[in-house]
Amino acid sequence: MSFIENTLEDWEQLVKKQLKTDNIYEILSKENLENIHVKPYYQNNLETKILPKVEESTHLVAEYQVGLEEQAFAFLLSENVEGLEEKAIFINNPDLAEHILTDESNRYFSLIDVFSDDKKAEINEQLAGELLSKSFERQICVDVSLHQNAGASIIQQLAFALAKSKELTEKFGSEILEKLVFRFAIGSNYFFEIAKIRAFKYLFNQLSKEFEKDLVPYIFAETSFRNKAKNDADNNLIRSTLELASAMIGGADAVFSNDYKFDNSSELSKEISFKQQIVLAYESVINVFEDATSGSFFVEDITHQFAEKSWKLFLEIEEKGGYLELLKSGEIQKMIFEQAVKEQSWVEEGKIKLIGVNLYPKLDVTKSINELYHVDEIKKVRLAEMFE
Repeated sequence: MSFIENTLEDWEQLVKKQLKTDNIYEILSKENLENIHVKPYYQNNLETKILPKVEESTHLVAEYQVGLEEQAFAFLLSENVEGLEEKAIFINNPDLAEHILTDESNRYFSLIDVFSDDKKAEINEQLAGELLSKSFERQICVDVSLHQNAGASIIQQLAFALAKSKELTEKFGSEILEKLVFRFAIGSNYFFEIAKIRAFKYLFNQLSKEFEKDLVPYIFAETSFRNKAKNDADNNLIRSTLELASAMIGGADAVFSNDYKFDNSSELSKEISFKQQIVLAYESVINVFEDATSGSFFVEDITHQFAEKSWKLFLEIEEKGGYLELLKSGEIQKMIFEQAVKEQSWVEEGKIKLIGVNLYPKLDVTKSINELYHVDEIKKVRLAEMFE
């Protein structure tokens, strides 16, 4: 049996015939905030490369609760918990990092960022020194989850993560690159978020090669607050499930689900949020693949677009003096502000749809964009706050 090999032109003619128009790209292409060119169909012109994880399988991280010890093998801790054995411990509190009682059977990772994200624009060297002295597997976190929750684009998030890493190498030497955890918040643009994780692996590997290393980043991914609503907890649950799937498929080393009832949290809602991860991992096994979307023409294409655009922005930041210098001048804040305001405008106009908020809405607009955002401040803002 032989198969006919169709050309791109053959596919174009078929689509034009089915849609009864020559303007197929105009009809099938969709505008997006990232200015990523999304084509209606793809042909494989890329050499794909498997993007490995650091961990053999993605850690499913739970906020610690009494009674979860048998179900969870990785915990997010803000306070000391004694008696944990053979667990992966993600430390979320500088005070805890300083005083935690470690157990030899556990593995310890710091989720503590040493950058100030205001106009002080500095690295807390004392805190960094204390963290680096600990016998953790990874001592310092490069946190860009705040940037996502403040409204930064994917391209900005990736470029900022690289720029912060570069600042750390200048302060502590290139060996610091092997001691980092990268913390990302994952939004609801499913394929774009998969591509975000994949692109960062390419980018960080490229950055490490500038220092004669060949490293894979350790990625901790958590669900976003940006697209969640106070009055739509059930929809929040659905959104965060898709976000967890994006993180696992993209190849994150650890995932954490923030409480979908963030405004009225309970022990039950925390447990359900963790069990989202359990169901995804145990019933689909997507947490064990190194690079589940490798070879997908669409995902490969947008991965490379994100990588190219983010690297370009990173170089521009470096040419202007680096992340801290632009933070001090307010340029980082302005970049995020402009992107966040544009995204909020799209929500207000209905170009971005949030079920129960601006599609089948329950509420009217209660806050203006000017009330929500300030050009000098990087702060978390949920898109739904405008309507609450």
